[in-house]
Amino acid sequence: MIRVLVVDDDFMVAKVHSGYVARVEGFEVVGVAHTGADALAAVRTLRPDLVLLDIYLPDADGITVLRALRADPTTVDTDVIVISAARDVDTVRNAMRGGVLHYLIKPFSAAALRDQLLHFAALQAKLARLSAREVSNQEDVDEVFAARPRGSVVLPKGLSQQTADLVEQALRAHPDGLSATECAQTTNLSRPSARRYLEHFAEIGKSEVRLRYGAGRPERQYHWIG
Repeated sequence: MIRVLVVDDDFMVAKVHSGYVARVEGFEVVGVAHTGADALAAVRTLRPDLVLLDIYLPDADGITVLRALRADPTTVDTDVIVISAARDVDTVRNAMRGGVLHYLIKPFSAAALRDQLLHFAALQAKLARLSAREVSNQEDVDEVFAARPRGSVVLPKGLSQQTADLVEQALRAHPDGLSATECAQTTNLSRPSARRYLEHFAEIGKSEVRLRYGAGRPERQYHWIG
């Protein structure tokens, strides 16, 4: 079993996220923390394999907690996925520099978290297989360091994986679909930028387009199908 610590200042949100984790086979929640201090203490005591770390905590922000985990020899090996409503570039950049595996923007669906947990499990299995021998080729290294499992679609020039993940999470969180305008509002992107990613997902079969009819022209509505 992969042991998970959920860190969130909101008791109900922590409960919801714990429920998401519990539904994924091979994972168990070993603890919940609501402050930075409690999170650090829990990691040292419980030794989880993975921490789902919020940024907005009452006593210290999640980046400070992340840095403390990385500075402590007893916790440096603990993996971290950030789960937060924080969308500013500095926070995302600092999380990446702190070695987080992924950054999920709230609100996200159970499916979005499940995908990341399964990717984490696959990554751990790959590392376990490699630990018994030397890395045989560049492909082994690429698979370990990739943000996504092998088989991911290469994005067209001008599109970034980080923004694609953001748009994907927005679609997953809205099963009734989003228009380009709604997606832009949800992700804080410009409408043209949001539409480019939405159209890309439609072109590669990750989403489908349905027409929403109203008073004016029909509006394109995008639904995630994965």
